[in-house]
Amino acid sequence: MEDFATVLDGVGPRLRAIRTARNLTLTEVAEATGISLSTLSRLESGGRKPTLELLLPLAHAFQVALDELVDAPQTGDPRVRMPSFRRYGATFVPLTRRPGGVQAFKQILPPGYPHRDVVEPQTHEGYEWMYVLSGRVHLHLGEQRLDLVPGEVVEFDTHLPHIVMNPYDEPAELINLFGPQGERAHVKARPR
Repeated sequence: MEDFATVLDGVGPRLRAIRTARNLTLTEVAEATGISLSTLSRLESGGRKPTLELLLPLAHAFQVALDELVDAPQTGDPRVRMPSFRRYGATFVPLTRRPGGVQAFKQILPPGYPHRDVVEPQTHEGYEWMYVLSGRVHLHLGEQRLDLVPGEVVEFDTHLPHIVMNPYDEPAELINLFGPQGERAHVKARPR
């Protein structure tokens, strides 16, 4: 097993990766946790050792298990059991354990999503791959307007203005692969 110093040294990069994957600023995390901005910055950079007093509010704010923040050893059960979280009315179920790199999510869009009068396309760092499992999805991607049905997939640079909507009467379920720094999913297959 790794020694404690090595485990603790990995906490800062994991905290930063989780925060950036959720598109949160240090200021937003400080407001949510009550931990000072300078303490959070030092935690992420490794300038401050993590303590239980600091990690508990961070685990709560990020909606992850405490053992994820400290990279606790596997218990032998290979199933991924990560708590879901809600953002703007959509439910996200993380399908990957490790922060950083390409992240996988199951996303559930309720009927009529998003439930706001004004809907503006957004841009941000990253690259997204989206597969429709069930229901239908309406995607505004730059100047394009696409209606996607089960089995269809799209991939795009998230610097392009985009918004995913479900204006229909049934929920829609998607699988999303998201690379926060523009990482792309690479499909490798042998020709027959």
